[in-house]
Amino acid sequence: MLTGCILAESLRVGAELRFPDMRITRIHRADVSASASPTQPKIFTEINFEAPDEYADELAETLAGALAEGPDWYADFRAGDDHVVIFPGRIFRYSVGDARGRAEAVTYGRDLGIPEAQLDWGD
Repeated sequence: MLTGCILAESLRVGAELRFPDMRITRIHRADVSASASPTQPKIFTEINFEAPDEYADELAETLAGALAEGPDWYADFRAGDDHVVIFPGRIFRYSVGDARGRAEAVTYGRDLGIPEAQLDWGD
């Protein structure tokens, strides 16, 4: 079962995510004013979810097209032994524990201007 988190604020207007057997496991509002970029809202709505691993590639592609354009957004999930990090139009998939794969995704996010505190997805 893949598990991940999407920020509601990161989705472009009109984006829709619909997958068979996708289940929301938690919705949480978080004050991120200490780590938000100047163009991000100070409150995030975290949507934690799970879905069958077989939807990992399709979900990644859908998210890559659904995230709002700009420097501030990404989504991520774990599918089996892989971590999938999605930016608008770009997907990174690496094995959990692969320091080089993780570093490539972090560097890309950093180059986009994502605040350092938000490049903290766990492996």
